[in-house]
Amino acid sequence: MNTLTHVTGDGRPTMVDVGDKAVTARTALAESRVRLPAAVARTLAESGYATAKGPVFQTAIIAGTMAAKRTHELIPFCHPLGLEKCRIEITTDGEDVVIRCEVGVHHKTGVEMEALTGASVAALTVYDMCKALSHDLLIHGTRLVQKRGGKSDYGAGDGR
Repeated sequence: MNTLTHVTGDGRPTMVDVGDKAVTARTALAESRVRLPAAVARTLAESGYATAKGPVFQTAIIAGTMAAKRTHELIPFCHPLGLEKCRIEITTDGEDVVIRCEVGVHHKTGVEMEALTGASVAALTVYDMCKALSHDLLIHGTRLVQKRGGKSDYGAGDGR
């Protein structure tokens, strides 16, 4: 495709018209990671993943969910969606905190940006909750893992 979807023929930015699209089930899964210094990872594990600010993972889940629901207020040209599902799971993998945000809706447009926003804001929240322990934290690996519905699918099982 050689045309820009969010730009008019005369170069003005615009929201894509989804009026003629069919309502379908659409889901997206995004991931983001926060790399912790070894000492911080140990301290967090020993504390049950809490800092002086409170429970790190629970707070990040709430923040990520709130952000996913408000993506249209943060990203120009995202359509406002009444999300039907937003599930954030946080695990650890060595010194990485792994955040996965799965979002679902029946709508005319996809939820990739909502999943990415949820995962990203949850990662930022982990950073905020842990920065008193160290500023050597690294948010990385933010990516779309999978999407289903709409014109095309992406991710697990489709060769990508």
